[in-house]
Amino acid sequence: MRIALVAGEASGDALGAGLIDALRQRFPGAQFAGVAGPRMIAAGCNAWFHSEQLGVMGLTEVLRHLPRILRLRASLQRRILEWRPDVFIGVDFKEFNLGLARRLKKQGLRTVQYVSPQVWAWRQGRARTIGDSVDLILCLFPFEPDFYREYGVRATFVGHPLADQIPLQVDRAAARAELGISAGARVLALLPGSRRGEVERLAEPFAGAAELMAARYPGLVCIAPMVTPALRDLFAGHCASVAPRAAVRLLDGKARLALAAADAVLVASGTATLETALCKRPMVVAYRLGAITAFVLRTLGLVKVKHFSQPNLLAGKELVPEFFQEQANAGNLADALANWFDHPERVTRVQGEFAAIHEQLRRGGAELAAAEIAALLTAWTASAEAEAR
Repeated sequence: MRIALVAGEASGDALGAGLIDALRQRFPGAQFAGVAGPRMIAAGCNAWFHSEQLGVMGLTEVLRHLPRILRLRASLQRRILEWRPDVFIGVDFKEFNLGLARRLKKQGLRTVQYVSPQVWAWRQGRARTIGDSVDLILCLFPFEPDFYREYGVRATFVGHPLADQIPLQVDRAAARAELGISAGARVLALLPGSRRGEVERLAEPFAGAAELMAARYPGLVCIAPMVTPALRDLFAGHCASVAPRAAVRLLDGKARLALAAADAVLVASGTATLETALCKRPMVVAYRLGAITAFVLRTLGLVKVKHFSQPNLLAGKELVPEFFQEQANAGNLADALANWFDHPERVTRVQGEFAAIHEQLRRGGAELAAAEIAALLTAWTASAEAEAR
C-alpha cells in the first residue's frame, strides 16, 4: 500500500501524523511519502518536501511566493504520478491540495481531502467543483457534510482528533508544576500563530495587550509557546520593545501545557482556538490579514459567516470575543481579556459550552478517518475488478 500525503502547516502536520498511525494499523507495511512536517516524519512519512516550504497565507503573501510554490507543486505532482500511490490525501492546506488533487484525479488516482475547505464561509459556489478534485472529504465539524450533500459531494464527519487527544478535564496544577508556575498565580497565555505572517501581524498587539494586562494585574504571569525558534526570536523582539513589564516567558513548543496552565488565552484564529476550547480555557481571538487581502474580502463581500473562530462557528453564536484587522489592537484585546478575569461567572458558563463541544467532536477522529479511507479503497478495488471481469 502506497499513500501520498501533503500537509502545509503545523496543525496539518499533527493531523497527518495521527492519520498515519491509524492507517498503519489497517495497512501494516504501508509506505507514506509527500510533504510532511516533523510529526509526520516521526510517524514514518518520507518527506520529499518539508511542510515549512508551503507555510504562507493571505493574498499578497501567496502572490509573492507563487512562482516557488507552483514549481514545488509541479515537481510534487510528477513525483506522485511516478510513484503511483493507492491514494492521495491532502491534509488541510486546501488551496494547494485541491489543485493538486484535481490533476491527480484526472490521471486516475483516488483522492481524499482531510479537513474540509471552508467554502461554507467564503465561497459557497465553489462546493460544486470540489467533487472534480476529490473522491471523499473527511470533515472535522458536524455541520459540514450536510452542506456538501446539497452539491453531490461525498463527505463524512469523522470528528476532530484533538477532541480525542485532549482529556475532558485538563490538569492545571500539574501543568503549572511542570512549567514552574505558582499554583495561585494569575496566568495569561499568548499564542500569536504558527506561521511567520501571522506572528508578524499579531506580535505587536499581542505584546501590547500583555503589557496592559501586566499593569492592570500585578504579578500576572505571561507565557507564550512558540512553534519554531525563528518565530520565537521574532516574537521575543516585539516583547522586549513593547512589553518590558509583562516579562513574557517564551516556551519552545509546549502549547498544550501552556493552555492547561492558563487562566485566559489570547490566541490567533485557527486550530489553536479549538485546542484552547477543548482545554476549557476562556479566550480572546484575533485575526489579521495583509491589508490588500482584507480589502478584497471586505469589498467583494466574500465572508458568508458571522464568526471566524472555531468555537463560535461550532456553537453558532459568540462564545468568545473576536477581533479582526484594525480592531485587533492592544487596547481592545486587553479589555476583552480583563473581562474574563473580572467575571468568573462568565468563565464558568463558557466552560460548560466548551465541554458540550468537546463531547460532540469526540468520535475517534483519526481511526474513523482511516476507516473511511479504507472503505473508499475497498469499493474502488471492487469496482475495478468488476470492470476487468
